Amino acid sequence: MQDLKKITGIAILFIVVLRLSIGWQLLYEGLWKIDTLSSNRPWTAAGYLNNAKGPFRDHFRNMTGDPNDLNWLDADKVKAKWLGWEQRFLNHYPNLTDAQKSRLHQMVSGSDYFAAELSALPPGVEFNGSLGEVIKFDPEKKRLIVDGEKHLTPAEKQRLQNMVPVKKGPNGKLTGGTPLDREYYEAVDKVYARSSRLSYIEKMQASLRGNPEIAGQIDIAQEGTIDGKRAGKIEQYKVALDRYEQRLAKADQDFQVDHLDKIWAEIQGMKASLVNPIRAMEDEMESDASQLLTPEQLAAGPVPPENTQIHRVNMMTIYSLTILGVLLLIGFGTRIAAIASAGMLLSFYLVMPPWPGVPPVPGPEHSFIINKNMIEVLALLAIAALPTGTWFGIDGLVYRFFHSRKNQPNKTN
Repeated sequence: MQDLKKITGIAILFIVVLRLSIGWQLLYEGLWKIDTLSSNRPWTAAGYLNNAKGPFRDHFRNMTGDPNDLNWLDADKVKAKWLGWEQRFLNHYPNLTDAQKSRLHQMVSGSDYFAAELSALPPGVEFNGSLGEVIKFDPEKKRLIVDGEKHLTPAEKQRLQNMVPVKKGPNGKLTGGTPLDREYYEAVDKVYARSSRLSYIEKMQASLRGNPEIAGQIDIAQEGTIDGKRAGKIEQYKVALDRYEQRLAKADQDFQVDHLDKIWAEIQGMKASLVNPIRAMEDEMESDASQLLTPEQLAAGPVPPENTQIHRVNMMTIYSLTILGVLLLIGFGTRIAAIASAGMLLSFYLVMPPWPGVPPVPGPEHSFIINKNMIEVLALLAIAALPTGTWFGIDGLVYRFFHSRKNQPNKTN
């Protein structure tokens, strides 16, 4: 249209209202996501990107950095993640007392040792063989000390207490032996109780590495044979993922895609059973750490998240929604803002495009080629093609300001 003056007032009104409506929707979405950042469950695009479908599936899934949550099943990576969180916690709350720092370290990483007071070892008590690698007596500090990385097992505790002729009655009262024997018996009880407390890292390692059902098991006697190795759930999950990806690459019929959707749902169930317990440990660890803080320390807010790839994607999405929403509302740089918003919404559309051959998105909405995101993209492009910011917005003020200054020399001449 060459002459914009031919556009009716009602058309101008509705196109401006359309711009304001989309701007408000983007702004509110951005503000809502910002508000969740201070909660226990901050918003993340990981779930949306991980469920990407269509020709750009791999691109969008890889934006999360770990689309299949395999890092959660690697004990070394989880340990590094939690140690990094512990350091960020210390940096975020610099006024922690030494006692708070010590309790935090014990809770996350564990103690270097566990000790119980003991005046002396009873005659005849010696820590030889495997026991000597776990427990020792420090005569200078008068302590019975257990290695923090080894811990006492129930069998080792029983062996230690059997070294003295002391018995514990049903009421907990000790009988037999000398006073030193009974003191030693109680010290073993105390150091065992203290060493039985596992740190969160140790609990995680026990789950991912120490549980044969999850980590798998190798029978040394049958090593090298079919029966020599028992695959754990982690390996089964990885194998299922590889098979799914191979079949997905070859699927070209609707019935094959439908069958793969069912397999994918089963794989997600496998992932949840493995990953959710580790995530729950992390949530519990962070909750327990926050309980160490005073109300004054809590006022500093939550610990900042790790600067991962998905975190950067989240921040870029949140601030793009907020900034572009504001620009569309106030009508400043309107055409650029509309084009940028259209590009952002187009990327949302391409994550799960309703195209032929692409599995439909679960939910009540049914679309083919065009969906709500694409409609907004087209509306924003229409807004970019018209001077709506000049009609109603800061763009109009800027235009009139420069236009009036341009006309002043002409009037002077």
